[in-house]
Amino acid sequence: MQVVVGAGAVGSVVARLLVARGEQVRVITRSGSGPDGVERVAADAKNGLTDYVTGATAIYSCAGPAYNKWATEWPRLGAALVAAAEASGAVLVSTGNLYGYGAVDGPMSEDLPLLPNTVKGQVRAKVWAAALAAHQAGRIRTAEVRGSDYLGAGAVSPFSVTVLPKVIAGNRGMMPGDLDVPHSWTYVGDVARLLIAVADDESAWGRAWHVPTPEPLSVRDLATRAAELAGAPPVKVASMPTLVLRLAGLVDPAAREMVEMLYQWQRPFVIDSTAATVAFGIKPTPAADALREMIGKGRDEL
Repeated sequence: MQVVVGAGAVGSVVARLLVARGEQVRVITRSGSGPDGVERVAADAKNGLTDYVTGATAIYSCAGPAYNKWATEWPRLGAALVAAAEASGAVLVSTGNLYGYGAVDGPMSEDLPLLPNTVKGQVRAKVWAAALAAHQAGRIRTAEVRGSDYLGAGAVSPFSVTVLPKVIAGNRGMMPGDLDVPHSWTYVGDVARLLIAVADDESAWGRAWHVPTPEPLSVRDLATRAAELAGAPPVKVASMPTLVLRLAGLVDPAAREMVEMLYQWQRPFVIDSTAATVAFGIKPTPAADALREMIGKGRDEL
C-alpha cells in the first residue's frame, strides 16, 4: 500500500500515477477528499498518522499547513510524518522547496548548505534536518524532493494567483518584485514523478533531490507566453510596490506572509536540477505545456 498525505496539486498527481500502475493507494486529507480510484481517509495529519499507515511501503508527504501557520504547525506535521514512517517501516518521501537555502548568488543545487534567511525557511530546514537525523540514526528511511514555484493544474503561487487569471481575462496583473529577473518554474507533474522515482530507488534515500525544471523565465516572459497561449491581448503586468503588499497584509494573512519572501522575486531565483535529471532520466516539462494546463483549468472554472 502507498500512502499519500495531501490531495493538492502534487498529491493528487502522485495518487493518480500510483493508481495507474496498479498500486493500492490511500489518500489522507483533513476533508477526506482525493482523486478517483483511491481509498480516502479524513484525518488531520499533524495530530498523528500511525493508525493509517500500517502495511504501507511508502509515505508521500504532499500536504502543508496554511502559509500563515507554518511556524506553529509544520514542526508538528513533520514529527507526525517521521513517527508514521518509524512505526510502519515505510520510506518517507517529502515534498520540499528552496526556502531553506536562503538568498544565494547563482543557481541552487542540492550541495548548498541550508542557510535560511526567513522564518519559513528556518521551519522547512528544521523539519528536513529532523527527518534526516532520524534516517541517519537508522530509525526511518527518507528523502526530500525540492522544486521551485509551481506551474500546472492546481498550482498555487504568486503568479498563478495574481497574474495568470488577469492575463487570461485580458486585464492587467500585478506582482511584487522585479518582473524581469530569471526565475525557475517547476511543473507539478514532474514533482510527482520524481517523488515516486525516489521512493522506488533505495540508493536515492538519505538526501535531497531537485525536481527536473526547465530553463528559467522572468515573470514578464511567463505572462507573455500565457497571453499568447490563451489567445488574449498583449500582456499587461506591473510590479506591485512593496508598500501595497504590506498594506494588503493587514487584512490578508497570505499577503502578510509573502513580505519576508520578497527576496525570491527581487533577484534571480534559479534551480539547478542536473542531478535528478541525470539520475532518473526525467525530462522537465516545458513551461508552455504547464501553462496550457493551467489555462484550460482556469477556463473550466469560469
